[in-house]
Amino acid sequence: MVETAVHPVDEKLPLVKLLPLGLQHVLVMYAGAVAVPLILGGALKLPKDQIAILINADLFACGIVTLIQSIGFRWFGIRLPVMMGVTFAAVGPMLAMATDPRIGLLGIYGAVIAAGIFGIVIAPFISRLLPLFPPVVTGTIIAVIGISLMRVGINWAAGGIGNPRFGDPLYISVAFLVLLVILGITKYLKGFFANIAVLLGLVAGFVVAMLLGQVSFAGVAEAGWIEPVYPFQFGLPTFDALAILTMCLVMIVVMIESTGMFLALGELTDRKIDKEDLTRGLRVDGLGTLIGGIFNTFPYTSFSQNVGLVGITGVRSRWVTATGGVIMLALGLFPKIATVVASVPQFVLGGAGIVMFGMVCATGIRILSRVDFRGNPNNAYIVAISIGLGMIPLVSERFFGQMPKALGPLLHSGILLASISAVLLNAYFNGMKGSADAAAEAAAAGRENDAAH
Repeated sequence: MVETAVHPVDEKLPLVKLLPLGLQHVLVMYAGAVAVPLILGGALKLPKDQIAILINADLFACGIVTLIQSIGFRWFGIRLPVMMGVTFAAVGPMLAMATDPRIGLLGIYGAVIAAGIFGIVIAPFISRLLPLFPPVVTGTIIAVIGISLMRVGINWAAGGIGNPRFGDPLYISVAFLVLLVILGITKYLKGFFANIAVLLGLVAGFVVAMLLGQVSFAGVAEAGWIEPVYPFQFGLPTFDALAILTMCLVMIVVMIESTGMFLALGELTDRKIDKEDLTRGLRVDGLGTLIGGIFNTFPYTSFSQNVGLVGITGVRSRWVTATGGVIMLALGLFPKIATVVASVPQFVLGGAGIVMFGMVCATGIRILSRVDFRGNPNNAYIVAISIGLGMIPLVSERFFGQMPKALGPLLHSGILLASISAVLLNAYFNGMKGSADAAAEAAAAGRENDAAH
């Protein structure tokens, strides 16, 4: 009897490998995961202990939703190596709600809960748009995701936005050291150590930063060992129609961005993503947002940051991110440990960020290399114009400053602008038939890739 080969995505690695690989994913996303509660807590002028509640709730919910997405339970979960975290797409609208006395924190939670339910309901309709995403579209979107994220990595390397010493040569030097360690390990070490090159680079950078006196352990002594996370710690949510409508629009933005990210992961892991897979994955964006609203946190999405890590390490097992989910869950319940992990300076993360986010962009370029530009010159227009539109929010934050604020979630997301542009231009130049042909071409290329492996 011939044994069926296990796909790398479903491979169950030994615990001794799962723990460091999962921790690596957590460290990559940690700064982004806690950034939103820090921003919102500051805007709402919450005391430090209540901001700590927001952070612990965020980490706890991150863990739950990551486990659902990676492992998969019936109608929920794409079963790919995905880490879930609070989306930055909702920050602008939530800041506006936070400063509105009619809405406030409880109104935000009401809007988040309603948007989560809305996301679960519309997930199947978003997934039916898959034929609109041939390689010329997906390659463009994934390249723009990588370029957009690169700004995050670069800002980290300089010390992080808001740091009065932003751009300090010491920060940049340590970030460069992390980058060199990752490159050295990748080139000269093989197997397991090569797979955790990013983690080892971060550890090296953390040790150097600590020796240079650049690591602050403030708050560790005050943090409790165990703190439970329970629903509605700040009170019962309130529901405002305009806030709900705004958050539902954000949910659509988030799900379209997630679609591009899922397609990128499908490419990286050599697993074909069909409509049902997309539906299950997108439902978790909605379910995660619903869970977030109940457990005192915010809308959730699949984190693009971790896609690059999959590309760098070549480790495609979803059980790695499931382990990362367990770690996030533990960090939410053990505030003292979470505070220690939060002590990793942003400039240390920056050296790794440049590698990982660049890898996402490289994945988009690899997909575009399969597109027929010579036989169909119009494809070049699709790529050129879509990348140009995607760059607008990155290079000119005030470009859409005179537009209605309600359009903010749309106009300030370069990924969404590039996605809409690429889809519409592809339909204009190639039509639906062109989309279907291109999708078949992508599937064929994927089979060739499988054979090569």
